[in-house]
Amino acid sequence: MIAIAIAWFLLGLLLLALGGDSIVKAVSGLAQRFGASAFTAGLLLLGITTSLPELAVNARALVVGQPELALGNAVGSSVVNLGLTLAVAAMVAPLLLRARLQAVLWWGLLAAGLLLIVFGLDGRLLRWEAGVLVAGFVVVQFLLLRRGRHESAEVQAIIAESALSRTSLPLNVLRLLVAALALYWGARLVVGAAADFGAALGWTPLLVGLLPVAIGTALPEVAAAVAAARRGHGDMVLGHVLGSSVVNLMLVIGAMGLLQPLALPASFVRLELPAVLAFALVLYPMLRGDLRISRIEGAVLLGAFVAWLGLEIALVTPV
Repeated sequence: MIAIAIAWFLLGLLLLALGGDSIVKAVSGLAQRFGASAFTAGLLLLGITTSLPELAVNARALVVGQPELALGNAVGSSVVNLGLTLAVAAMVAPLLLRARLQAVLWWGLLAAGLLLIVFGLDGRLLRWEAGVLVAGFVVVQFLLLRRGRHESAEVQAIIAESALSRTSLPLNVLRLLVAALALYWGARLVVGAAADFGAALGWTPLLVGLLPVAIGTALPEVAAAVAAARRGHGDMVLGHVLGSSVVNLMLVIGAMGLLQPLALPASFVRLELPAVLAFALVLYPMLRGDLRISRIEGAVLLGAFVAWLGLEIALVTPV
């Protein structure tokens, strides 16, 4: 039974990766066809691109009545971004950081984590609180566009290169259709299979979202981050990691809370969200020092991620 569930889960992850790649190319191509520059498209897609599989999974989890799985995936993906994706990329090739817009994303991440902890002290996220998170996301995007215009020509060229895509209208419409089908079925398979083997292991939906779903949906991001690091595009690696985390905590959880009042489990407020803040704080001196994330610093992040992973599993493992 578990083996079958894992097989469906892996197939779902493959479809999510295909759908995520297809929709990013489609949206970027359409934006440029209708007048947006490649640089503007790259800024707007920063973070959102790598969050699309998580968005699809969370939407499916809400539809089938598993909001805790969606919450776990949102915050778990943020931890995985900071502790696994960024760490592995830095260990493959040190990340040189030149973009000043990273500061906007870092402060956005910190604000999102703090707001969620404050809002979650009473064990729930009300609609007005969710509205504050979504409004915060809009503010971060505005500041990102404003700061991005003042970046160096080299940084702007790297961001523009990441968004370059063919602008043919029929091709991008086809990409959207393929993406919609792949994301729908991928999310359906992942949520269904995750619930099955989560129940077999005795894990809560929150933990299933935190660990297998968040790590599984992040694997394509890890591969993309490693490729970008090898090309010397450290700013894009960090931008996608921070941007995706902001999307998950502000936009995804905020949108979920607008659709329905959310119950926030105690561990979500006391353990998982503080873990995100801890990773952000560990990252801060790396960004303010020599403007690079070295292999050793990547190893520190990875070690912290493994420790967090072990703690989460230990808390649900019977003595």
